[in-house]
Amino acid sequence: QGYIGIWAAVPYAIWFFLAVEGVPLAAEEAKDPAQSLPRGLIGAMLILAAFAILILILSAGAAGASVLKDSGAPLVDALVKVYGHGMLANFVNFVGLAGLIASFFSIIYAYSRQIFALSRAGYLPTSLSLTNKNKSPYLAVIIPGIIGFLLSLTKQGDLLILIAVFGATISYVLMMMAHIKLRISQPNVYRPYRTPGGIFTSSIALILSIVAVVAGFLVDPKVWFIALGIYVVFIVYFLVYSRHHLISGTPEEEFASIKAAEQEL
Repeated sequence: QGYIGIWAAVPYAIWFFLAVEGVPLAAEEAKDPAQSLPRGLIGAMLILAAFAILILILSAGAAGASVLKDSGAPLVDALVKVYGHGMLANFVNFVGLAGLIASFFSIIYAYSRQIFALSRAGYLPTSLSLTNKNKSPYLAVIIPGIIGFLLSLTKQGDLLILIAVFGATISYVLMMMAHIKLRISQPNVYRPYRTPGGIFTSSIALILSIVAVVAGFLVDPKVWFIALGIYVVFIVYFLVYSRHHLISGTPEEEFASIKAAEQEL
């Protein structure tokens, strides 16, 4: 209720934008990542923000907050409230379902690309970076997909969303801290893309990320402990095994060396 209720709703609001950060994962496939990736990421965020604001205002204005407070599909329920069950509501419902399915594919791409890169560098078992004849990291796609399917059978959708958002917000906190540190410790490093506002923008994002992390605790404190347990498992795995089996000369390092050599020439 009140402001605490708004704060507690933050993790669910983040879910609408979750996985948009998967755009930079296409850096290796992009011809000019310094130009195309910022445009794609900023464009996607603006489109998502516009739709979120429109749905928030128009749905509540049409049907009322009391009707939509427990709704899983506010836009559809608002149309039903105004126009009744008809072709328009059904059409929007089918479009939303198609978008939901598309988001699954974007998440599959994101997790498979991350797992492939971490495996290739030795942070995860190297077998996860094996590719088939089509050059697709099939194990990095299939194994997490099986894990996700099994978790879906628990029927704890809200809890899984909170855990995913908690993990994402923790990563946002770490990224903002890393960005601020690098801008201070290495101010003269060549950067193809520079964040508008620099440290000031990152500091605001860091504060908002911390607020989102705390909001997850307000909704369900056990999310913290579940996510903490997952992080502890991976940290122990790194300290005990993977840090002793890191692979030197990964493509990322080779690309950086080639870029540095080109600049020297």
